[in-house]
Amino acid sequence: MRIVPAEQDAYDELQCYTLAHTDPAFVHQHVVDAWAAQHADDQTKPIALAFALFGLYLHVEKGLSGRHVQRAHMALARKGKTWPVFALPPERGAVTALRVMAAAAGPERDAAIDAWCAAVWAAFHESHRQVEEFLEQA
Repeated sequence: MRIVPAEQDAYDELQCYTLAHTDPAFVHQHVVDAWAAQHADDQTKPIALAFALFGLYLHVEKGLSGRHVQRAHMALARKGKTWPVFALPPERGAVTALRVMAAAAGPERDAAIDAWCAAVWAAFHESHRQVEEFLEQA
């Protein structure tokens, strides 16, 4: 998926924002997962898309914080499994890093991050069951 330079700039700025965020929930993880899933292409390693979708599922569907998602990623990585391959939908959600950065810093931007995660997760609706089944068996 082609990345528009302005969107890359917004993502870079958003990473700075989330890494400096004082909330122990670690919202940075959600930003990394949303970006990775939204911009995956046929060159993306299966583990990268799998972990992004696992993170989105755990956040959007299960309400886990970024810190909890990060711990789940670490636990899964230790198991050293073969990672599933997911279909890439042509549309990946209308919310982008640009829209997130347009929101005011603080609660409004944090809510925009959640909306971004939900939009990207919804775009991968055909993979939801595959994600759930993999995590149930992990």
